Amino acid sequence: MSQTRILTLVGSLRAGSINRQLAEAAVQIAPEGVEIAIYQGLADIPFYNEDTDVDGSVPAAAQQLRAAAAEADALLLVTPEYNGTLPAVLKNAIDWLSRPYGAGAIKAKPVAVVSASISPNAAKWAHGDAVKSVGVAGGRVVETAHLHFGAIGERFGAAHPREDAEALIELGATIAELVGSAREELVSA
Repeated sequence: MSQTRILTLVGSLRAGSINRQLAEAAVQIAPEGVEIAIYQGLADIPFYNEDTDVDGSVPAAAQQLRAAAAEADALLLVTPEYNGTLPAVLKNAIDWLSRPYGAGAIKAKPVAVVSASISPNAAKWAHGDAVKSVGVAGGRVVETAHLHFGAIGERFGAAHPREDAEALIELGATIAELVGSAREELVSA
């Protein structure tokens, strides 16, 4: 079987974000035959505007995101919760990936959502909004691949998530579900 490529979008732009650290841990534990890449350009993408989403006017940063998503077999979204919902940078990425309507780079692509916050609620509202947005955008949400981390300030405050054996097991299971879904998609295509 060929390499399975997972593109990871992190909803926090902060360099020291625990959500980013969770994405880094996912990269670290990727099994053989799976490549997980964290997309680095979300901060550079302008807010979605249909006026600029026309041939010859699509911003280069948005084109790069679309190309990266199109080349991936699946997407992994890692989101904190900002004011009870998903961060604007992640919603904006989903909006760009949903276009052109009916043929966007996210269409029918398997997507898993990992949410994490300092609250015991584990960013479940942001998680739900991400799932809703991905579904409306045409992505294929992999329900069995969802994962929530709560009270991350206490749990990961002194150590990187890659040092938490339980977190690695949970991330590994999420990745395995997402990879299984992506490989099913590739076989049926």
